[in-house]
Amino acid sequence: MGQATAQEGAPAGGGDRRRWLGLVAISVAVALIIVDSTIVNVAVPYIVDDLGLTSSQVQWVQESYTLVFAATLLIWGTVADRIGRRRMLLIGVVVFVAASVLAAVVGSGEALIGARIVQGFGGAMILPTTLSLINAGFTGRERGIAFAVWGSTIGGMVAVGPLLGGWLTTSFSWRWAFGINLPIGLLIVVGVLLFVDESRSPRAGRIDLVGALLSAVTFATLAFGLIEGRTYGWWTVTKPFQLGPWTWSSGLSPVAVAFAVTLLAGTVFVVRTLRRTAAGRPTLFRFDLFGIRSFRNGNIAAMIVSLGEFGIVLSLPLWLQNVLGYTAFQTGLVLLALAIGSFAASGLVTVLSARLTAAAIVRTGIVAEIVGVAGLGLVIGPSTSWAAVAPCLFVYGFGVGLATAQLTGVVLVDVPVERSGEGSGLQSTARQVGSALGIAILGTVLFTTAGARLDSGLTDLGVPASARTAVVNAVVESAGGAIPGLAKDPRTAAAAPVAEQAFSDATRYAAFTAAGFLVLGLLATLSLGDPRGGRHREGYAASRGPSDGRPEPVAEDVPETDAPAVP
Repeated sequence: MGQATAQEGAPAGGGDRRRWLGLVAISVAVALIIVDSTIVNVAVPYIVDDLGLTSSQVQWVQESYTLVFAATLLIWGTVADRIGRRRMLLIGVVVFVAASVLAAVVGSGEALIGARIVQGFGGAMILPTTLSLINAGFTGRERGIAFAVWGSTIGGMVAVGPLLGGWLTTSFSWRWAFGINLPIGLLIVVGVLLFVDESRSPRAGRIDLVGALLSAVTFATLAFGLIEGRTYGWWTVTKPFQLGPWTWSSGLSPVAVAFAVTLLAGTVFVVRTLRRTAAGRPTLFRFDLFGIRSFRNGNIAAMIVSLGEFGIVLSLPLWLQNVLGYTAFQTGLVLLALAIGSFAASGLVTVLSARLTAAAIVRTGIVAEIVGVAGLGLVIGPSTSWAAVAPCLFVYGFGVGLATAQLTGVVLVDVPVERSGEGSGLQSTARQVGSALGIAILGTVLFTTAGARLDSGLTDLGVPASARTAVVNAVVESAGGAIPGLAKDPRTAAAAPVAEQAFSDATRYAAFTAAGFLVLGLLATLSLGDPRGGRHREGYAASRGPSDGRPEPVAEDVPETDAPAVP
C-alpha cells in the first residue's frame, strides 16, 4: 500500500492491483481477531468440560482478552506511527498467533487465561494498525471503498465466527478454535510482506511511557467496570470477586473501586498530556485532533452507534440455543444471514459512493440496522422459526456493512496521514468503550427482564417462593443454559414454558433497547453536517498549541480534488 516511508502520504506504489491485494491481507488480519473472539464464546462449554474450569476461570478466559485489548488500543496505534505501521501489524499478528498456539495446547485454566492476555496485546496491535494503513494507502473515493471492505469484513466475521467455531468444536476439538489461527496468520504475514508497503510518521518522537501506562489503567478499569457491574454490583458486593487464589473481601464492590481508579488515572492523564503538549514534550497523543470537526463529531457518533451495534449478537445466540434448542452449528447457520447482508453492502458501496456523501451512506446503514434489530424484537418468541429471524439479520448485517466502514472513513478522513495510527487508536478506543457500555446495559436489560418475567410467571403458577428463587437464579446465572434442563426434569417441567417465554421477552426487550441506541446514533450523525465536499480541519491549527514546534501537515496528504464529499 502507500509507499510512505520517506514521504508520508505519498501516492501508493506498486500499482492498483498490488494495493488491493494488500487490502485483502489487511482485511484478513481484521477477520483473524474478530473470528477468534466469537469462536471462543462458542467453545467455552467444551473448554469447561475438558479443563475443569471454575466459574471464575470461565469468566476470565473471556474478560482477560477484552480488558487488555481495550486498555492498549490507543497505545499501539500511536506506537505504530513511530516504528512503522506495517511492522506493528506484523508484530501483532505474530504475537496473536503465538498466543493462539499456546492456548491450543494448554493443560490448565491458568495457562489458558495467560494465553488470552497475550492474545489481547496482539489483537490491540492489529486493529488500529489496519485502519491507519488504509488511511495512509488510499485516498478519495478509493478510500471509501477500502473502508467498506474493512467494515464488511468485521460485520461478516461476527456472524461467520460462531459457524466456524461450532463446526471446529463439535467436529474436532475446542483446541482447533485456537489452532486455526496458525495457518490464517501465516497467510496474513506472507500477504503483508508481499503487498503492503511500510508507512510511518517522519516526525515521530520518543514514546511517552508514563502516558501509556496511565492510558492503559484508565481504559482497563473502565472496561472492567462496565462489563462486570451487573455481576459484582455497582456499589456494594453482590457476588464474591476472585482473581486466582485471592478473593475480594470488602463490602464495597470492586466495580466501584475500578471506576474510582478510572476517574483518577484519567484525570492525571488528561492534565499531564495538556501540560506536556504546551511544553512541546512528547505525549501518547495530542488533543488537537479533536479540533478537527469530522474527527470529533465522528467519534461521538461512533461511540453511540457502538452501544447498539452488535448488541443483539450478545443475546440472540443464547435465545436460539436455550429456547429454540438449536446447536452451536445451527446457530451459526442462522447468524450467517448477518454476514451475507454485510458482504452484500460492501458490493453496493461503490455505486452509492458515486451518488451519496459518506455521511448519507452512514445514515442509510444505521436506518437499515434499526429496521433489522427492531424487526427481531417483533418476531422473537418461544416458537419463532429461523425463517422469520434470518431476513431481519440480513437487513441488520446490510446496515452494518454500510455504516461501520463509512463512519470510520468519516472519522479519519481529515486526520493528517502521519498521525493515522494515533487517530485510528482513538477511534477504535471510542468504539470499544461504546461496545462495553452497550454490553453492560443490554446485559442488564436481558437478565433483569428474564428474572422478573420468570418470577412473575412462576408466581402465577403458584410456585412457592423458595422454589421460585432457585429456578430464577438458575436460569439467570446460567444465561438461559438451565432452561433445557427444566424441561427434562419432571419436577420442573411445568416451569420450562414459562422460562422460555420469559427469556424470549427479555431478548425482545434487549433488541428494542439496541434499536433505541441506534436511533440515538442516527441523531448523533446529524452533527457531522454536510460541507459539500469541504474538509473539517478548521479547528486543527488553533488547537495544536504554540509550543508544538513542528511544521503543520500539508494539505497534499489527501489531494483536495480526490477527497470524497464528507460531512
